Amino acid sequence: MAKAAILEEVGKLTIGEVKLADPGPREVLIDTKACGLCHSDLHFIEGAYPHPLPGIPGHEAAGVVRAVGSEVKTVKPGDHVVSCLSAFCGHCEFCVTGRMALCLGGDTRRAPDAAPRIMRADGSGPVMQMLNLSAFCEQMLIHEHACVAIDKDMPLDRAAVIGCAVTTGAGTIFNAAKVVPGETVAVIGCGGVGLAAINAARIAGAGKVIAADPMPEKRELAKVLGATHTVDALASDAAKQIHEISGGGVHYAIEAVGRQASADLAVASLRRGGTAIILGMMPLDCKVGLGAMDLLSGKKLQGAIMGMNHFPVDLPRLVDFYMRGLLDLDTIIAERIPLEAINEGFDKMRGGHSARSVVVFD
Repeated sequence: MAKAAILEEVGKLTIGEVKLADPGPREVLIDTKACGLCHSDLHFIEGAYPHPLPGIPGHEAAGVVRAVGSEVKTVKPGDHVVSCLSAFCGHCEFCVTGRMALCLGGDTRRAPDAAPRIMRADGSGPVMQMLNLSAFCEQMLIHEHACVAIDKDMPLDRAAVIGCAVTTGAGTIFNAAKVVPGETVAVIGCGGVGLAAINAARIAGAGKVIAADPMPEKRELAKVLGATHTVDALASDAAKQIHEISGGGVHYAIEAVGRQASADLAVASLRRGGTAIILGMMPLDCKVGLGAMDLLSGKKLQGAIMGMNHFPVDLPRLVDFYMRGLLDLDTIIAERIPLEAINEGFDKMRGGHSARSVVVFD
């Protein structure tokens, strides 16, 4: 049996017990040690993004491998691992062309006629696995291509936030934008993803890194992580300020909130030929666009799901960046909480004043 935060109905998580199946041939059973609270989880909890219920959210996690299936080759019992929601099959068009973050999972999920991975503790029915992981649980049962082994000296509470926030934010800088030294970057929204993008922009050698957020305390965090300038994102002249700071607009504007206004600000912040990259999970009816003059100015608009990561390669490198003192994960983590305090953690997220809360399992 394993204790979990279960989404029984839209609005609130309930602490309960579940039972996980034995690992299938390519599955890995992991003792979860830490899991970050991500705004994406909140979208599912509040019903903005629909999902079959009951289910267990949570997708930004690290733990220790307990058992593996008969055909697993990439990890072994005792390995420390970080999970990733973008489980990749390895043989579809996206995987073989190096865009594994776009893989739809293929055969990484159990077949419809197979026993579910997660059941209620009393055996009364299945509990849906959310985003391939369901990490708000003392254990995870996942496909081997949804996790990667890391250095055992890496603290697991900090490793957890690499699984989504840092992979998305830093991955966008390194993989999607491919920022080169001297280029200017604006990051709209200084939560976990935005702060990771700011930190990565510093590592990449960006000339100016402009952080835009309405919360003064988050703008101060951004400075610690590498922002050279900050702007109140709600200021009526925010785009004008960014243009003045950057000398005509930024090369890359990264939206890390998931709101129409912040996406529009990202587009408005660009210089000629610049690129706006939208990371946030926006309401499903939102649209972001480029005007005629934007197009004539060579501006570009793109998404970058999970930072367009190459997870098995990128994540150990990010761990190495932390171990070498380049990547600052300590500042991103605002608090460590027990599973029982998870609803309070999401309440703090709604307030928008702090960075990442991380559930730590005993």
